[in-house]
Amino acid sequence: MTARTVTYSPAHTLVPTYECFNRCTYCNFRVDPGTHTGLSLSIAAEQLQRLRDHGVIEILILSGEVHPQSPDRPTWFQRIYELCELSLSLGFLPHTNAGILSRVEMECLKTVNVSMGLMLEQITPALLQTVHRHAPSKVPAVRLQQLIWAGELRIPFTTGLLLGIGETADDRLATLEAIAAIAEQWGHIQEVILQPYSPGQQEALSGEACEIGDLIDLIAIARSILPSEVALQVPPNLIQEPEQLIACIAAGARDLGGIGVRDEVNPDYTHPIDRTLAQTLAQAGWQLIPRLPVYPQYFDWLSEPLRQAVDRWQQQLDQTGIPKI
Repeated sequence: MTARTVTYSPAHTLVPTYECFNRCTYCNFRVDPGTHTGLSLSIAAEQLQRLRDHGVIEILILSGEVHPQSPDRPTWFQRIYELCELSLSLGFLPHTNAGILSRVEMECLKTVNVSMGLMLEQITPALLQTVHRHAPSKVPAVRLQQLIWAGELRIPFTTGLLLGIGETADDRLATLEAIAAIAEQWGHIQEVILQPYSPGQQEALSGEACEIGDLIDLIAIARSILPSEVALQVPPNLIQEPEQLIACIAAGARDLGGIGVRDEVNPDYTHPIDRTLAQTLAQAGWQLIPRLPVYPQYFDWLSEPLRQAVDRWQQQLDQTGIPKI
């Protein structure tokens, strides 16, 4: 890969449920428990069948959280597992982000996911008095523990920071340093997302978006703190102007994450069409190329069935550069 390339994952999101026992004041994703019927396997299968031959590689299983002690937890977890199995059976590569999981749950999902993720957001406990006051699973120590378990289990992992939710500049540095320390110990952090908080219609925070200048500065700082093999990712739909996106890339963000029809976390911000995005980058001398949801240095961590699925995709990208099922 040359120094002038930018990667993205051609992706589609499946949401097992929008219900979540957390109530983060900036959230535009969740609904109250008991108000959503959940995604059935038959509906998911219909969605995935329609995606075949449309260039999608990654299926992001993105879910609201069910309380660890809830009697509904086993059913919720089984549905996530089944959605991963279904995605694999149809030729896609699953990546699950379902909030806080136990070590046993993570070990189980490792068998049907090529990678997994959890946003660390910020490690300052001060946010537990503000935006995370009603979000029990946002306790920093709990989320850090999941990053450590992922390392112990050799799960290729994505994490990241949410910027502009009340943290300080020092908080951002501390969060980056915590991720760097875990990455250096276990070597499993494949990418770190720097996601600017972007106001939406459903939230209660009513804050202001993270300043683009702050984001660009933080990208450069993160690149100096994180191990060189950890990719830095920014969401292109949350960066309003093309020149601002180019500035983020120039500062060291060389991945644009999963790009699909809809950003479920930020539904008010439409993803750019990859062809249009490629043209924008090309004008500034950058080539946009598709990638898998697991990075090559982690292929050997996968079970044989997952490795075979990944190898088929990698061979196709190597030969054509165009993802097709």
